[in-house]
Amino acid sequence: MHFTDPIESESAVRAAGGLVWRAGAREPELLLIRRFRHGKDEWSLPKGKLDPGESYADAALREVAEETGVHARLGRFAGVMQYTVAGGNKVVCLWEMTVEGMGKPLDNDEVSEIRWVGRDEALRMLTHEQNRELLRHLPPPQL
Repeated sequence: MHFTDPIESESAVRAAGGLVWRAGAREPELLLIRRFRHGKDEWSLPKGKLDPGESYADAALREVAEETGVHARLGRFAGVMQYTVAGGNKVVCLWEMTVEGMGKPLDNDEVSEIRWVGRDEALRMLTHEQNRELLRHLPPPQL
């Protein structure tokens, strides 16, 4: 039996994003985005679909910048999330990132708010269990 790697599968909706960290007053802070999608109010990590021919890493940096205005630097690979969406199977590759600069978000139609929060607050706020699970299993960032 032959199994296809879900990350490389043409049938998958491919996306990428980041866990963007900055030094806070008391602890490292994680950047969360608030979206109103499909009638739901949700807190999530910044992420989005790959453009044709784009690498996962390039898409992760582009999506973070478009959704939040943050220009970031890639750090360690954080993991892969996989779930079912209306278009089929969705695969999201995520990296830890650190802030290099701030700009203006380009994707204002999708993101209604961005917020920097500590790890425990992020675990309470994130809407989807896969996001919380990923964060729970990552060691604290070295800033």
